[in-house]
Amino acid sequence: MDTAQTAIVNRARRFSVAPMMDWTDRHCRFLHRLLTREALLFTEMVTSAAIVHGDAQRHLRFDAFEQPVALQLGGSDPAELANATRLAEAFGYAEINLNVGCPSDRVQSGRFGACLMAEPDLVADCVRAMREVTDRPVTVKCRIGIDDQDTEESLDRFADAMVASGVDALYVHARKAWLKGLSPKENRTIPPLDYERVHRLRARLAPLPVMINGGLETLEAAEAELAHMDGVMLGRAAYHSPMLLAEVDRRFFGATTDIPTLEAIMQAMAGYADREAAGGTRINNIARHMLGLANGLPGARQFRQILSVDACRPGADSSIMFRALDAVTRPRLAEAS
Repeated sequence: MDTAQTAIVNRARRFSVAPMMDWTDRHCRFLHRLLTREALLFTEMVTSAAIVHGDAQRHLRFDAFEQPVALQLGGSDPAELANATRLAEAFGYAEINLNVGCPSDRVQSGRFGACLMAEPDLVADCVRAMREVTDRPVTVKCRIGIDDQDTEESLDRFADAMVASGVDALYVHARKAWLKGLSPKENRTIPPLDYERVHRLRARLAPLPVMINGGLETLEAAEAELAHMDGVMLGRAAYHSPMLLAEVDRRFFGATTDIPTLEAIMQAMAGYADREAAGGTRINNIARHMLGLANGLPGARQFRQILSVDACRPGADSSIMFRALDAVTRPRLAEAS
């Protein structure tokens, strides 16, 4: 990766949208990139086995418009992760990230995700193997600990192993993951947030970039964290209320461009849907990521209904996006008159 590309991804980490299974697919990322040109976007987690032994093209392809975009891998076999990283190299991702934070049972049974926080030396071996086959930054996303771990001692030990491996940056979800007794959904809300622990980690590891994730629901909360962190990562808040991303470039990157309007976004997504439909993509697979675009506007309920229900009907095409837009435009025009 050349110096200019490195500078772009280093800057983009100031604000990123978290990798989320079944959500941050390439259609979602295209939408998010229309809203923010600067933020770092992430793929869903893809297992190294799926890439090495499956359809790498299907798992790895993306539109160049999405850049800068990071690929998140899941796995615990250094050789297999290296092979997956090598295959991903040809696609031009801005960054390769290793998932050491997902608490789901399916992930644990495959010996990757948050359970790997108990094996920092193995994770370090994985990072080294990945770094040997790419010039892209290799980063890790983790929790502050798991189960009964002491988050002071165990997180420092894990982070030190990552630094020794040559990791380029850390993304830290400021909650423990309870692998026994809590569901993945409960793990997103029940373990208490401990931002101060992540602040201390960042101060200890400087100048290694450390980004914070977990429980950040507004841009104001995210901005406050930048007093302590190198970057912030939002997940569900960005997905469910995507128009908040329209303010990110101005507030986090000093951009002076106009904030994209809902009308412009819907028109661009309709054009994207037409191109994708020509290749066999169903409209509902795109429209499902757009449901929150009109949140707070009169007509938002009908907007969501059109995009969620009508998009699934046989013969649905990009015209539903203009119908959804009309559902919120008509009340606004009526108010203006």
